[in-house]
Amino acid sequence: MFKHLSPRLRLFTLPLFRWLITALIIILFIVSWVLVQNTFNMKETRITIPTAHGQLTGILTLPKHHSDQVGLVVFVHGDGPINASYDGGYRPLWEKLAMAGYASLSLDKPGVGGSSGNWLDQTMEDRAQDVLTAIEWARKEPSIDQDRIGLWGASQAGWVIPYVVKQDPDIAFSILVSPAINWITQGRYNTQQEMLQKGYTEEEITAKQLYNDQVLQLIRNKATYDEYMYMANKEQLISKERWTFIVNNVESDATDGLASFHSPVHLVLGGRDINVDVQETERVYRQMIPQSLLSVTKLPDADHSMLPSSLVHSTFKTYATALFSPRKLMDAHYLDDIIQFLNSIKEKS
Repeated sequence: MFKHLSPRLRLFTLPLFRWLITALIIILFIVSWVLVQNTFNMKETRITIPTAHGQLTGILTLPKHHSDQVGLVVFVHGDGPINASYDGGYRPLWEKLAMAGYASLSLDKPGVGGSSGNWLDQTMEDRAQDVLTAIEWARKEPSIDQDRIGLWGASQAGWVIPYVVKQDPDIAFSILVSPAINWITQGRYNTQQEMLQKGYTEEEITAKQLYNDQVLQLIRNKATYDEYMYMANKEQLISKERWTFIVNNVESDATDGLASFHSPVHLVLGGRDINVDVQETERVYRQMIPQSLLSVTKLPDADHSMLPSSLVHSTFKTYATALFSPRKLMDAHYLDDIIQFLNSIKEKS
């Protein structure tokens, strides 16, 4: 191949050729690895649900092979502009559920993906209505067992799911991951914990909380955005849309709604959660939900998103794990715990 080249040039070209071949093999191996790791044992279908306010889009995931009807877990997102798969973050759980004989149904939030509207215009009751609409749609699907439709919800979903179960007495189970109790106390707790973690002094934390209390008073008074802008710290501005969202939801409190549960409830809490006071959450859940319905799992090394402690403080490690080994993105015991809960209620039924 290189016979026409001079001996000196041949000495240079041969190592370069070998290096290029080696690099190509490495690249092909990496690409193949990523493709295999991100191929999940389930069947995904994009769906569209028409509503009076436009359309809701999402993903229905089913076991690849099933002959009988399957149970269904309807996903209820936390805060933020979340798409149906949570940018792929839900897929390891969907796969586990599919292998256990459950379908998963998850929607794009309004204004995300193909869903109409804007999620920042919604109240918690509005969000619950979207979930109820999704359940109504699912009950018409021939592959879904209507007696085994339940909910999975994270974080802010803790204020949404109680509305859903109050309206729909046929919900078979609810799984709540890192839910808060009260919007205001959750915000204060999160601010304090984040600042402590970053090394702020007690004086700096107190000053921040005093400023937040001033903003909170405006929110509770339903002040206009212009009134907020007049006193706001220009380095920490809330957007106008976010301001409206907070005004509409700041009084959210899950306490009374927890009395609406009438089927098994599984609470999952992370020991390294700095967003939610997990001790308060557990205390209120145990107080408001009958012991016969409630089970609680505490994962000491998991954070608010169920990330393991090895990933909590490293964005690079988190993204690398999501790409190269997505099934290890969550706490090692988290996925198995959810399947154990579903198996336990199946045995009791």
